[in-house]
Amino acid sequence: MIPSVLPTYNRAPLTFVKGEGAWLTEADGRRFLDLGAGIAVNALGHAHPALVGALTEQAHALWHVSNLYHIPQQQALADKLVDLTFADTVFFTNSGTESCELAVKMARKYFYDQGQPERVEIITFDGSFHGRSSAGIAAAGSEKMTKGFGPLLPGFVHVAFGDLDGVTNAISDNTAAIMIEPIQGEGGIRPVPDVELKALRQICDDNGLLLILDEVQCGVGRTGKLFAHEWAGITPDIMMVAKGIGGGFPLGAVLATEAAASGMTAGTHGSTYGGNPLGCTVGCAVLDHVATPAFLDGVNRKAGLLRQKLEGLVADHPDVFEEVRGSGLMLGLKCKAPNADVVAAGYDNEVITVPAADNVIRLLPPLTLTEDDIAQAQIRLEKAAQQVQGQLASA
Repeated sequence: MIPSVLPTYNRAPLTFVKGEGAWLTEADGRRFLDLGAGIAVNALGHAHPALVGALTEQAHALWHVSNLYHIPQQQALADKLVDLTFADTVFFTNSGTESCELAVKMARKYFYDQGQPERVEIITFDGSFHGRSSAGIAAAGSEKMTKGFGPLLPGFVHVAFGDLDGVTNAISDNTAAIMIEPIQGEGGIRPVPDVELKALRQICDDNGLLLILDEVQCGVGRTGKLFAHEWAGITPDIMMVAKGIGGGFPLGAVLATEAAASGMTAGTHGSTYGGNPLGCTVGCAVLDHVATPAFLDGVNRKAGLLRQKLEGLVADHPDVFEEVRGSGLMLGLKCKAPNADVVAAGYDNEVITVPAADNVIRLLPPLTLTEDDIAQAQIRLEKAAQQVQGQLASA
């Protein structure tokens, strides 16, 4: 008999009932160090007082009104994002998947309105992840994402990760945009080097294409800049945001230049819940903390310390791990042992990590992680590594 919750997840045997900072409490009372943060969602950790206060105050005033009316909280968050980024305009969604859908529509509508309706193709990269909607899985293109869900939405051209020549060769009279994650998350914490992001920006400029960046996982302070592309000194035309921007409340956004968004006029897109007062109030509170130089400096300092600990872990357990990869507090441990075994050993030692492709485990802790938390991360990951080492020895 099928369970009442559709069984699309192979869930771990854990039930968390409370969270505080970087810690989760299981129903049986055990405390787990959360190095996953709900897959890069809980940017300010669990039950952050500022977010709890903002949400509670707004909940006593107004939860939801339609986008048929002006929403002051939405305007406030849009203004913050415009002031802090390249963007001229923002549309709010509930998730990264919805942000992908709009980004694809926006790029195609731009060229349609420019009198070039044939320009619908978007170049994407192997190993990418852009959500699980029809557009998202077609953009990723992998068999794991697409098998059984055909016919796929057409208009996506896939090239190998890091293959700039392949990008150039893929451009045709039908090309509208290039879409890429500055750091692939689900794909195994694979950063795009700054020089390659600069090259992609130049390719778009030289060929009249739009550059779409997917910063759903790597954005909102996770790399030590507000958005990851800032390290390369470039700007996109369209950017997808979600996860950390809501600090745990379902919230996403598409940021765009005035030119890129010019086709999105009244009636071309909408959302029932996107930009509601609750979500945008929380989003404002998140940015008030994350988008400050002192906070981002703290992320970089803590990221350096955590990476140092992880490099030592790799050196001490060469049969379990290969390397550390990533940027800021978006780090990955490339494993030699099966990554599922490392994640499971982490559960046994009360530390949470997240599996990814390429036999990687992701470490995406709250950006509020403390030095004491990092010390505990080292202790617990060391115990997990020792456990896996013992399993390998007895196999």
